[in-house]
Amino acid sequence: MNKPILYRKRFIPNECNLLKDDIILEYNEDILVTKWRFLHERCDDLFCGYSCCYLNRGFRISKFLREDGSLKCWYCDILTYEHIPEENKLIMVDLLADVIIFPDGRIKVVDLDELSEAFENRLIDEALLKKSLLSLSKLLDEIYSKGIDELIAPIEKYIS
Repeated sequence: MNKPILYRKRFIPNECNLLKDDIILEYNEDILVTKWRFLHERCDDLFCGYSCCYLNRGFRISKFLREDGSLKCWYCDILTYEHIPEENKLIMVDLLADVIIFPDGRIKVVDLDELSEAFENRLIDEALLKKSLLSLSKLLDEIYSKGIDELIAPIEKYIS
């Protein structure tokens, strides 16, 4: 498969950014594995990361690394995507809900308030709200029943 041009679309804030610096490590009909640096300074100790987008499962898991290479956290975005083959574009659409998995094993679900706000302000419709909640539920079920080893395996094989 040809490596697509990647974009990230968000509802809050309303933006669609070209991910021009992302390096595609693996791409097929099921997964997209990338290496990247943070677009914006989010926090002093975040530097770069790796992501595995499970295209047909509604989420992406990312390994957030500090500048010294140590793990900050695993960050799971709930998303969907738009594929535009004639333009070779893959637009990752952030569905707002996220899950953070800390190195000590703690799990935190975040940004459900943004999901509610986006629905209330008609930035997303009922179908996207349902898609977000169902993908979040499936991801949490998988994490609680199996852990994250299987989910992070596509990323870990690229890290030396």
